[in-house]
Amino acid sequence: MSFERRTVTVEPGCERPYDPGEWFDSLVVVQDGEVELHGHSGELARFKRGDVLWLTGLPLRALRNPGPHPAVLVAVSRVRLSYPA
Repeated sequence: MSFERRTVTVEPGCERPYDPGEWFDSLVVVQDGEVELHGHSGELARFKRGDVLWLTGLPLRALRNPGPHPAVLVAVSRVRLSYPA
């Protein structure tokens, strides 16, 4: 089985709209900084360096970086292979 690794950076004070397809089947590690997950209902969860996240299927609005340094997220997922029919 093959895996792909992707790095996403959220600059200090910035937010990234949540796109469920971007995080599908990915295990996400906060490599540096901190990130807040903002839900549609106003709930908030904060994660810091070393925390492991699963962002698939969550009712989120955005990911925001409240800290003074870039938040670096590393997402690892299985490579989706397509076979001819």
